[in-house]
Amino acid sequence: MATLRAVERRHEPRSQADLGLLVWCIETKGARFLQEARAREISLSGALLSGLDAELSPGDVIGILYAGKKARYQVIWVRESGPGHKIQAAVYRIAPDECPWGDLLKKEHAGDPPAISQPAR
Repeated sequence: MATLRAVERRHEPRSQADLGLLVWCIETKGARFLQEARAREISLSGALLSGLDAELSPGDVIGILYAGKKARYQVIWVRESGPGHKIQAAVYRIAPDECPWGDLLKKEHAGDPPAISQPAR
């Protein structure tokens, strides 16, 4: 019997992290929101965000602020997760915005140990 394997659609590997950041956008119902969230899996082009309260939909554009750097991201998918039914969202960075955690990833790939947890700024 043949085994089916999931197809990996990402073009680059993601690094495990626990970064505190600020997320803002206009929700699907038209209300503005600003809140702290966590980035759990990061790459230069995307991240998995967790701890969100906003009602986001695929295609929404959000802003992320990390370490004093801002970038816009498009929501790829959303799902409820964990206690309190917080939201998780996979996001993809919109060019030409620079990756806010790019310096952190460069250090990790250079062999320096990555920062495991950093507060939102």
